[in-house]
Amino acid sequence: MTGANKTGGNGETPLGRLTDHISLGVLTSTVHHDLVDEVLAETGRVEKRTRKLPARVMVYYTLAMCLFFDDDYEEVIEKLVAGLRAFRSWRDWEIPTTSGVTHARKRLGEEPLRMLYERAATPIAHPGLTGAFLAGRRLMAIDGFSLDVPDTPANRDEFGKLGDGPKAGAYPKIQVLGLVECGSRAFLGAAVGGCREAETTLARPVLSRLEPGMLLIADRNFYGHDLWRTAAETGADLLWRVKANLVLPVLEAFDDGSYRSVVLAKGLSLTRRRTLVETARRGGDLDPDEAMAVRVVEYEILDRDGANETICLITTVLDPADIPAPLLAAAYHERWQEETGIGEVKTTLRGPGGILRSKTPEMVRQEAWAMLLTHYAIRKVMTDAAEEADADPDRLSFLRALRVIRRQITGPADFSP
Repeated sequence: MTGANKTGGNGETPLGRLTDHISLGVLTSTVHHDLVDEVLAETGRVEKRTRKLPARVMVYYTLAMCLFFDDDYEEVIEKLVAGLRAFRSWRDWEIPTTSGVTHARKRLGEEPLRMLYERAATPIAHPGLTGAFLAGRRLMAIDGFSLDVPDTPANRDEFGKLGDGPKAGAYPKIQVLGLVECGSRAFLGAAVGGCREAETTLARPVLSRLEPGMLLIADRNFYGHDLWRTAAETGADLLWRVKANLVLPVLEAFDDGSYRSVVLAKGLSLTRRRTLVETARRGGDLDPDEAMAVRVVEYEILDRDGANETICLITTVLDPADIPAPLLAAAYHERWQEETGIGEVKTTLRGPGGILRSKTPEMVRQEAWAMLLTHYAIRKVMTDAAEEADADPDRLSFLRALRVIRRQITGPADFSP
Protein backbone atom coordinates (compact mmCIF):
# COMPACT_ATOMS: atom_id res chain seq x y z
CA MET A 1 0.00 0.00 0.00
CA THR A 2 1.16 3.57 -0.59
CA GLY A 3 2.08 5.85 2.26
CA ALA A 4 -1.04 7.90 1.60
CA ASN A 5 -3.21 4.86 2.16
CA LYS A 6 -1.43 3.32 5.14
CA THR A 7 -3.48 2.79 8.25
CA GLY A 8 -2.32 3.63 11.75
CA GLY A 9 -2.81 1.53 14.86
CA ASN A 10 -6.48 2.51 14.95
CA GLY A 11 -7.09 2.26 11.21
CA GLU A 12 -6.40 5.96 10.52
CA THR A 13 -6.31 6.99 6.84
CA PRO A 14 -7.01 10.22 4.96
CA LEU A 15 -10.61 8.94 4.91
CA GLY A 16 -10.66 8.79 8.73
CA ARG A 17 -10.89 5.74 10.95
CA LEU A 18 -12.51 2.63 9.57
CA THR A 19 -14.65 2.43 12.71
CA ASP A 20 -16.16 5.86 11.98
CA HIS A 21 -17.91 4.33 8.95
CA ILE A 22 -19.43 1.24 10.58
CA SER A 23 -23.22 1.04 10.35
CA LEU A 24 -26.01 -1.52 10.30
CA GLY A 25 -27.36 -0.94 6.83
CA VAL A 26 -31.06 -0.10 6.76
CA LEU A 27 -31.25 -0.53 10.55
CA THR A 28 -29.11 2.61 10.98
CA SER A 29 -32.14 4.67 9.93
CA THR A 30 -33.70 3.57 13.24
CA VAL A 31 -30.52 3.55 15.33
CA HIS A 32 -29.05 6.69 13.79
CA HIS A 33 -25.50 7.87 14.51
CA ASP A 34 -26.79 11.16 15.95
CA LEU A 35 -29.08 9.36 18.42
CA VAL A 36 -26.26 7.02 19.42
CA ASP A 37 -23.88 9.93 19.99
CA GLU A 38 -26.52 11.78 22.01
CA VAL A 39 -27.07 8.81 24.30
CA LEU A 40 -23.34 8.17 24.70
CA ALA A 41 -22.81 11.80 25.72
CA GLU A 42 -25.64 11.67 28.26
CA THR A 43 -24.34 8.44 29.79
CA GLY A 44 -20.73 9.65 29.91
CA ARG A 45 -19.37 6.99 27.54
CA VAL A 46 -17.64 9.32 25.06
CA GLU A 47 -13.91 8.46 24.97
CA LYS A 48 -11.24 10.87 26.12
CA ARG A 49 -8.69 9.12 23.91
CA THR A 50 -8.81 7.33 20.55
CA ARG A 51 -9.63 3.63 20.83
CA LYS A 52 -9.69 0.84 18.30
CA LEU A 53 -13.23 0.03 19.45
CA PRO A 54 -14.90 3.35 20.38
CA ALA A 55 -18.26 3.44 22.17
CA ARG A 56 -20.31 4.13 19.02
CA VAL A 57 -18.83 1.06 17.34
CA MET A 58 -19.62 -1.05 20.40
CA VAL A 59 -23.26 0.05 20.31
CA TYR A 60 -23.55 -1.21 16.74
CA TYR A 61 -21.50 -4.25 17.65
CA THR A 62 -23.93 -5.32 20.39
CA LEU A 63 -26.76 -5.10 17.87
CA ALA A 64 -24.72 -7.07 15.32
CA MET A 65 -24.21 -9.78 17.98
CA CYS A 66 -27.98 -10.24 17.92
CA LEU A 67 -28.16 -10.27 14.12
CA PHE A 68 -25.37 -12.89 13.93
CA PHE A 69 -26.17 -14.76 17.13
CA ASP A 70 -24.34 -17.98 16.23
CA ASP A 71 -21.05 -16.26 15.37
CA ASP A 72 -18.22 -15.68 17.83
CA TYR A 73 -17.00 -12.20 18.78
CA GLU A 74 -14.30 -11.92 16.13
CA GLU A 75 -16.58 -13.20 13.35
CA VAL A 76 -19.18 -10.56 14.26
CA ILE A 77 -16.70 -7.70 14.01
CA GLU A 78 -15.37 -9.18 10.75
CA LYS A 79 -18.88 -9.03 9.28
CA LEU A 80 -19.38 -5.46 10.46
CA VAL A 81 -16.26 -4.29 8.60
CA ALA A 82 -16.41 -6.74 5.68
CA GLY A 83 -17.82 -4.19 3.24
CA LEU A 84 -15.44 -1.46 4.36
CA ARG A 85 -12.37 -3.66 4.05
CA ALA A 86 -13.26 -4.22 0.41
CA PHE A 87 -11.85 -0.71 -0.06
CA ARG A 88 -8.06 -0.73 -0.25
CA SER A 89 -7.55 2.08 2.26
CA TRP A 90 -8.53 -0.07 5.27
CA ARG A 91 -7.24 -3.50 4.30
CA ASP A 92 -4.52 -3.43 6.96
CA TRP A 93 -6.96 -2.85 9.84
CA GLU A 94 -6.63 -5.74 12.32
CA ILE A 95 -9.68 -7.45 13.81
CA PRO A 96 -9.70 -6.98 17.61
CA THR A 97 -9.33 -10.11 19.72
CA THR A 98 -12.19 -11.63 21.72
CA SER A 99 -10.57 -10.23 24.86
CA GLY A 100 -10.46 -6.76 23.34
CA VAL A 101 -14.14 -6.93 22.38
CA THR A 102 -15.07 -8.15 25.88
CA HIS A 103 -13.27 -5.23 27.53
CA ALA A 104 -14.91 -2.78 25.11
CA ARG A 105 -18.36 -4.18 25.95
CA LYS A 106 -17.63 -3.72 29.65
CA ARG A 107 -16.57 -0.10 29.08
CA LEU A 108 -19.83 0.54 27.27
CA GLY A 109 -21.99 -1.05 29.98
CA GLU A 110 -25.76 -1.54 30.07
CA GLU A 111 -27.10 2.01 30.38
CA PRO A 112 -26.47 3.28 26.81
CA LEU A 113 -28.30 0.31 25.28
CA ARG A 114 -31.22 0.66 27.68
CA MET A 115 -31.54 4.40 27.03
CA LEU A 116 -31.09 3.96 23.28
CA TYR A 117 -33.87 1.37 23.19
CA GLU A 118 -36.21 3.60 25.18
CA ARG A 119 -35.51 6.58 22.89
CA ALA A 120 -35.77 4.66 19.62
CA ALA A 121 -38.74 2.37 20.37
CA THR A 122 -41.64 4.67 19.48
CA PRO A 123 -44.99 3.66 17.91
CA ILE A 124 -44.70 2.45 14.32
CA ALA A 125 -48.17 1.42 13.09
CA HIS A 126 -50.11 3.95 11.07
CA PRO A 127 -53.92 4.35 11.01
CA GLY A 128 -55.39 1.90 8.54
CA LEU A 129 -52.81 -0.83 9.18
CA THR A 130 -54.63 -4.15 9.60
CA GLY A 131 -55.03 -5.15 13.25
CA ALA A 132 -53.31 -2.01 14.54
CA PHE A 133 -56.20 0.13 15.78
CA LEU A 134 -59.70 -0.27 17.19
CA ALA A 135 -62.04 2.72 17.35
CA GLY A 136 -59.08 5.06 17.05
CA ARG A 137 -57.09 3.30 19.77
CA ARG A 138 -53.67 1.77 19.15
CA LEU A 139 -53.79 -1.91 20.14
CA MET A 140 -51.07 -2.89 22.61
CA ALA A 141 -50.37 -6.14 24.47
CA ILE A 142 -48.24 -7.00 27.49
CA ASP A 143 -46.65 -10.34 28.34
CA GLY A 144 -43.41 -11.92 29.52
CA PHE A 145 -40.87 -14.47 28.36
CA SER A 146 -37.59 -15.93 29.61
CA LEU A 147 -34.14 -16.37 28.06
CA ASP A 148 -31.34 -18.71 29.17
CA VAL A 149 -28.04 -17.11 30.21
CA PRO A 150 -24.62 -18.70 30.89
CA ASP A 151 -24.36 -20.66 34.13
CA THR A 152 -21.88 -18.48 36.03
CA PRO A 153 -21.95 -17.76 39.78
CA ALA A 154 -22.76 -14.07 39.13
CA ASN A 155 -25.66 -14.89 36.80
CA ARG A 156 -27.02 -17.53 39.20
CA ASP A 157 -26.97 -15.08 42.09
CA GLU A 158 -28.54 -12.25 40.10
CA PHE A 159 -31.18 -14.03 38.00
CA GLY A 160 -31.71 -17.45 39.59
CA LYS A 161 -32.83 -20.75 38.13
CA LEU A 162 -36.29 -22.26 37.91
CA GLY A 163 -36.76 -25.17 40.31
CA ASP A 164 -34.65 -26.21 43.28
CA GLY A 165 -32.08 -28.87 44.05
CA PRO A 166 -31.90 -31.76 41.57
CA LYS A 167 -34.92 -30.32 39.73
CA ALA A 168 -33.28 -26.95 39.12
CA GLY A 169 -32.96 -25.82 35.50
CA ALA A 170 -29.71 -26.25 33.65
CA TYR A 171 -29.23 -22.49 33.17
CA PRO A 172 -30.11 -19.27 34.96
CA LYS A 173 -32.84 -17.31 33.21
CA ILE A 174 -33.78 -13.69 32.80
CA GLN A 175 -37.42 -12.66 32.66
CA VAL A 176 -38.34 -10.04 30.06
CA LEU A 177 -41.67 -8.25 30.30
CA GLY A 178 -42.56 -6.63 26.98
CA LEU A 179 -45.13 -4.11 25.74
CA VAL A 180 -45.89 -4.86 22.09
CA GLU A 181 -47.67 -2.84 19.43
CA CYS A 182 -50.02 -5.45 17.94
CA GLY A 183 -50.07 -4.02 14.43
CA SER A 184 -46.29 -4.11 13.97
CA ARG A 185 -45.34 -6.74 16.63
CA ALA A 186 -42.62 -4.34 17.79
CA PHE A 187 -41.69 -4.06 21.48
CA LEU A 188 -42.27 -0.44 22.56
CA GLY A 189 -41.30 -1.00 26.19
CA ALA A 190 -39.71 -3.66 28.36
CA ALA A 191 -38.31 -4.53 31.78
CA VAL A 192 -35.65 -7.14 32.58
CA GLY A 193 -35.37 -9.08 35.85
CA GLY A 194 -34.68 -12.45 37.44
CA CYS A 195 -36.64 -15.55 36.48
CA ARG A 196 -38.45 -15.64 39.83
CA GLU A 197 -39.59 -12.03 39.59
CA ALA A 198 -43.36 -11.74 39.09
CA GLU A 199 -44.62 -10.41 35.78
CA THR A 200 -46.90 -8.04 37.69
CA THR A 201 -43.83 -6.53 39.39
CA LEU A 202 -41.94 -6.11 36.12
CA ALA A 203 -45.06 -4.63 34.53
CA ARG A 204 -45.09 -1.47 36.66
CA PRO A 205 -42.19 0.38 34.99
CA VAL A 206 -43.40 -0.77 31.57
CA LEU A 207 -46.84 0.77 32.09
CA SER A 208 -45.22 4.21 32.00
CA ARG A 209 -44.90 3.70 28.22
CA LEU A 210 -48.69 3.79 27.87
CA GLU A 211 -50.49 6.96 26.82
CA PRO A 212 -54.01 8.12 25.92
CA GLY A 213 -55.15 6.70 22.59
CA MET A 214 -53.89 3.19 23.37
CA LEU A 215 -55.86 0.08 24.31
CA LEU A 216 -53.81 -2.33 26.42
CA ILE A 217 -54.65 -6.04 26.22
CA ALA A 218 -53.47 -8.43 28.96
CA ASP A 219 -54.15 -12.03 29.96
CA ARG A 220 -55.60 -13.21 33.27
CA ASN A 221 -52.25 -13.39 35.09
CA PHE A 222 -51.95 -9.60 35.24
CA TYR A 223 -55.15 -8.46 36.91
CA GLY A 224 -54.92 -7.01 40.39
CA HIS A 225 -56.73 -3.90 41.59
CA ASP A 226 -53.52 -1.91 42.19
CA LEU A 227 -52.00 -2.76 38.80
CA TRP A 228 -55.31 -2.12 37.03
CA ARG A 229 -55.56 1.31 38.68
CA THR A 230 -51.92 2.13 37.81
CA ALA A 231 -52.49 1.21 34.17
CA ALA A 232 -55.77 3.15 33.96
CA GLU A 233 -54.12 6.27 35.40
CA THR A 234 -51.88 6.48 32.31
CA GLY A 235 -54.93 7.54 30.29
CA ALA A 236 -54.81 4.44 28.10
CA ASP A 237 -57.86 2.19 27.87
CA LEU A 238 -57.60 -1.38 29.17
CA LEU A 239 -58.96 -4.75 28.04
CA TRP A 240 -57.82 -7.49 30.41
CA ARG A 241 -58.93 -11.04 30.89
CA VAL A 242 -59.70 -11.94 34.52
CA LYS A 243 -59.90 -15.22 36.40
CA ALA A 244 -63.21 -16.97 36.93
CA ASN A 245 -63.19 -16.39 40.70
CA LEU A 246 -63.24 -12.58 40.42
CA VAL A 247 -66.61 -11.33 41.70
CA LEU A 248 -68.20 -8.97 39.15
CA PRO A 249 -71.71 -7.87 40.17
CA VAL A 250 -74.10 -7.08 37.32
CA LEU A 251 -75.07 -3.43 37.78
CA GLU A 252 -76.58 -2.79 34.35
CA ALA A 253 -77.02 -5.05 31.34
CA PHE A 254 -76.40 -3.71 27.82
CA ASP A 255 -77.95 -4.73 24.50
CA ASP A 256 -74.62 -5.99 23.11
CA GLY A 257 -74.41 -8.65 25.85
CA SER A 258 -71.91 -6.82 28.04
CA TYR A 259 -72.72 -5.37 31.46
CA ARG A 260 -71.60 -2.62 33.80
CA SER A 261 -69.81 -3.72 36.96
CA VAL A 262 -67.22 -2.67 39.55
CA VAL A 263 -63.86 -4.05 40.68
CA LEU A 264 -62.93 -3.76 44.35
CA ALA A 265 -59.61 -3.62 46.17
CA LYS A 266 -58.55 -6.49 48.39
CA GLY A 267 -58.88 -6.32 52.17
CA LEU A 268 -62.19 -4.44 52.30
CA SER A 269 -64.79 -5.52 54.84
CA LEU A 270 -68.00 -7.13 53.62
CA THR A 271 -69.97 -4.09 54.73
CA ARG A 272 -67.67 -1.73 52.85
CA ARG A 273 -67.83 -3.88 49.73
CA ARG A 274 -71.62 -3.82 49.77
CA THR A 275 -71.60 -0.04 50.20
CA LEU A 276 -69.24 0.43 47.26
CA VAL A 277 -71.28 -1.87 45.00
CA GLU A 278 -74.44 0.08 45.83
CA THR A 279 -72.64 3.39 45.16
CA ALA A 280 -71.49 2.06 41.80
CA ARG A 281 -75.01 0.85 40.98
CA ARG A 282 -76.33 4.38 41.49
CA GLY A 283 -73.51 5.84 39.42
CA GLY A 284 -71.95 7.61 42.40
CA ASP A 285 -68.32 8.70 42.71
CA LEU A 286 -65.81 5.98 43.65
CA ASP A 287 -62.39 6.25 45.28
CA PRO A 288 -60.08 4.40 42.84
CA ASP A 289 -58.06 3.13 45.81
CA GLU A 290 -61.14 1.11 46.74
CA ALA A 291 -63.27 0.61 43.64
CA MET A 292 -63.33 1.30 39.90
CA ALA A 293 -66.15 1.07 37.35
CA VAL A 294 -65.66 -1.48 34.55
CA ARG A 295 -67.60 -3.05 31.71
CA VAL A 296 -67.61 -6.84 31.43
CA VAL A 297 -67.60 -8.90 28.22
CA GLU A 298 -68.13 -12.65 28.52
CA TYR A 299 -68.15 -15.24 25.74
CA GLU A 300 -67.29 -18.88 25.12
CA ILE A 301 -64.72 -20.53 22.90
CA LEU A 302 -63.72 -24.15 22.32
CA ASP A 303 -60.53 -25.10 24.15
CA ARG A 304 -57.92 -27.55 22.86
CA ASP A 305 -59.97 -30.49 24.08
CA GLY A 306 -63.10 -29.31 22.29
CA ALA A 307 -64.84 -28.24 25.52
CA ASN A 308 -66.42 -24.83 26.10
CA GLU A 309 -64.21 -22.30 27.86
CA THR A 310 -65.56 -19.00 29.18
CA ILE A 311 -63.51 -15.88 28.51
CA CYS A 312 -64.24 -12.99 30.89
CA LEU A 313 -62.86 -9.57 29.95
CA ILE A 314 -63.05 -6.28 31.82
CA THR A 315 -62.51 -2.93 30.14
CA THR A 316 -62.36 0.77 30.88
CA VAL A 317 -64.39 1.42 27.72
CA LEU A 318 -67.71 1.81 29.56
CA ASP A 319 -69.99 2.86 26.68
CA PRO A 320 -71.12 -0.02 24.41
CA ALA A 321 -71.71 2.50 21.61
CA ASP A 322 -68.01 3.35 21.71
CA ILE A 323 -66.78 -0.23 21.15
CA PRO A 324 -69.43 -2.99 21.07
CA ALA A 325 -68.73 -6.27 22.88
CA PRO A 326 -68.08 -8.40 19.74
CA LEU A 327 -65.33 -6.01 18.64
CA LEU A 328 -63.70 -6.13 22.08
CA ALA A 329 -63.82 -9.93 22.06
CA ALA A 330 -62.16 -9.99 18.64
CA ALA A 331 -59.57 -7.43 19.76
CA TYR A 332 -58.56 -9.54 22.77
CA HIS A 333 -57.26 -12.24 20.46
CA GLU A 334 -54.92 -9.70 18.82
CA ARG A 335 -52.86 -10.36 21.96
CA TRP A 336 -51.40 -13.32 20.08
CA GLN A 337 -49.45 -10.85 17.95
CA GLU A 338 -47.23 -10.42 21.01
CA GLU A 339 -46.71 -14.19 21.19
CA THR A 340 -45.51 -14.06 17.59
CA GLY A 341 -43.15 -11.20 18.41
CA ILE A 342 -41.79 -13.15 21.39
CA GLY A 343 -41.19 -16.13 19.12
CA GLU A 344 -39.23 -13.93 16.71
CA VAL A 345 -36.91 -12.88 19.55
CA LYS A 346 -36.57 -16.29 21.21
CA THR A 347 -36.40 -18.51 18.15
CA THR A 348 -35.55 -16.52 15.02
CA LEU A 349 -33.05 -14.00 16.39
CA ARG A 350 -31.60 -16.12 19.19
CA GLY A 351 -32.07 -19.49 17.55
CA PRO A 352 -34.02 -22.37 19.13
CA GLY A 353 -32.50 -23.32 22.47
CA GLY A 354 -29.87 -20.60 22.21
CA ILE A 355 -28.13 -19.18 25.30
CA LEU A 356 -27.13 -15.54 25.59
CA ARG A 357 -23.39 -14.89 25.45
CA SER A 358 -22.85 -12.75 28.52
CA LYS A 359 -21.30 -14.12 31.71
CA THR A 360 -22.01 -11.18 34.03
CA PRO A 361 -25.39 -9.63 34.95
CA GLU A 362 -24.63 -6.18 33.51
CA MET A 363 -23.56 -7.67 30.18
CA VAL A 364 -26.65 -9.94 30.18
CA ARG A 365 -28.86 -6.87 30.52
CA GLN A 366 -26.84 -5.06 27.85
CA GLU A 367 -27.41 -8.00 25.51
CA ALA A 368 -31.13 -8.16 26.33
CA TRP A 369 -31.64 -4.46 25.51
CA ALA A 370 -29.64 -4.94 22.31
CA MET A 371 -31.83 -7.87 21.30
CA LEU A 372 -35.03 -5.88 21.91
CA LEU A 373 -33.67 -2.90 19.97
CA THR A 374 -32.54 -5.11 17.09
CA HIS A 375 -35.97 -6.74 16.88
CA TYR A 376 -37.63 -3.32 16.98
CA ALA A 377 -35.41 -1.99 14.17
CA ILE A 378 -36.17 -5.01 11.96
CA ARG A 379 -39.89 -4.73 12.65
CA LYS A 380 -39.83 -1.01 11.77
CA VAL A 381 -38.14 -1.76 8.44
CA MET A 382 -40.76 -4.44 7.74
CA THR A 383 -43.70 -2.19 8.67
CA ASP A 384 -42.37 0.70 6.59
CA ALA A 385 -41.91 -1.66 3.64
CA ALA A 386 -45.43 -3.03 4.07
CA GLU A 387 -46.88 0.48 4.17
CA GLU A 388 -45.03 1.45 0.99
CA ALA A 389 -46.41 -1.65 -0.75
CA ASP A 390 -49.87 -1.20 0.79
CA ALA A 391 -49.58 -4.66 2.39
CA ASP A 392 -50.17 -6.19 5.83
CA PRO A 393 -46.88 -6.61 7.78
CA ASP A 394 -48.26 -9.94 9.03
CA ARG A 395 -47.80 -11.23 5.49
CA LEU A 396 -44.05 -10.56 5.56
CA SER A 397 -41.58 -13.16 6.83
CA PHE A 398 -39.43 -12.02 9.76
CA LEU A 399 -36.84 -14.69 8.94
CA ARG A 400 -36.60 -13.57 5.34
CA ALA A 401 -36.25 -9.93 6.40
CA LEU A 402 -33.51 -10.91 8.84
CA ARG A 403 -31.61 -12.73 6.09
CA VAL A 404 -31.84 -9.77 3.73
CA ILE A 405 -30.57 -7.38 6.42
CA ARG A 406 -27.67 -9.71 7.26
CA ARG A 407 -26.62 -9.86 3.62
CA GLN A 408 -26.80 -6.08 3.27
CA ILE A 409 -24.58 -5.48 6.30
CA THR A 410 -21.83 -7.79 5.07
CA GLY A 411 -21.80 -6.40 1.54
CA PRO A 412 -20.01 -3.26 0.29
CA ALA A 413 -23.20 -1.71 -1.12
CA ASP A 414 -24.13 -0.34 2.31
CA PHE A 415 -20.99 1.80 2.64
CA SER A 416 -19.92 5.00 0.95
CA PRO A 417 -16.23 5.22 -0.08
